[in-house]
Amino acid sequence: MTVTNEVQRAIALRAEKKYEESNELLKHLADTNLTDAYIQYQCAWSYDVLGEEAKAVPHYEAAIQGGLQEDDLQRAYLGLGSTYRALGEYQDSERIFEEALTKFPNHQALSTFYAMTLYNLGQHNQAIQLLLKTLIDTTSDQGVKDYAPALSFYAEHLDETWKS
Repeated sequence: MTVTNEVQRAIALRAEKKYEESNELLKHLADTNLTDAYIQYQCAWSYDVLGEEAKAVPHYEAAIQGGLQEDDLQRAYLGLGSTYRALGEYQDSERIFEEALTKFPNHQALSTFYAMTLYNLGQHNQAIQLLLKTLIDTTSDQGVKDYAPALSFYAEHLDETWKS
């Protein structure tokens, strides 16, 4: 069986919720294909679905450094940033999300996960501002759209009050 076929088999196993079997295959592939960014990404993902975030980190890092295609690179950044956050490594999470958003400034899922990291870092205003901007940019809810100008204004003035 070729490496490509083995990767596809591991992905199919994951889709069938056979997470441990998928992970075992991907661990083997990652260990024998250290410079294959896609395999490293898939291995990281397989650890994430098992709840073994710490084991996912080096594979996400290798995948990001290894030259993934754009869609997979975006997902790898999101996975690594989210994993660091889940591990309580908030500064690393912030660093990864900022790097990712420099490359993909309009990626709304990255922005949303970054907002959670900002919250964990105690940067509550910046987190809420980012979430409000993301909501305004992505919603299909007419009520939110109707109030988008007000929400945009208040996002920048969260702590201000106005008394007549």
